[in-house]
Amino acid sequence: MNAASHPIEDSFERAASRCADLTPLVYQRLFDQHPETQAMFRSDGGDLVKGSMLALTIEAILDFADERRGHFRLIACELASHDAYGTPRELFVAFFAVIRDALRALLGDEWAPEIAQAWDTLLAEIDAFAAAPT
Repeated sequence: MNAASHPIEDSFERAASRCADLTPLVYQRLFDQHPETQAMFRSDGGDLVKGSMLALTIEAILDFADERRGHFRLIACELASHDAYGTPRELFVAFFAVIRDALRALLGDEWAPEIAQAWDTLLAEIDAFAAAPT
């Protein structure tokens, strides 16, 4: 890991060197762990929706984990829109852990302690953020 990068960013960079598209890995894990989510995605165009949703989520994660320049507000906006869809907040937050778990599985032995700690901290912060009154 280079000194300038954040462990969360490093985990995505390492994963990108092994896998061109995380979308199938992340969503298969989501559907395996939370089968009820499969019905939330349309069969027509669902892959496009999943891909763009994952890309936005990764962008929000990277910003939330680092400087919080503003994209982390995407988490707040998406939390509100998912509330409107009837998505339980616990399920919304679980998606972030699913992403972490997919990366951890992909990286295997390269899942370093500093990466694990950074993800644990991030997930706790996202959970607290989602639980805070709006």
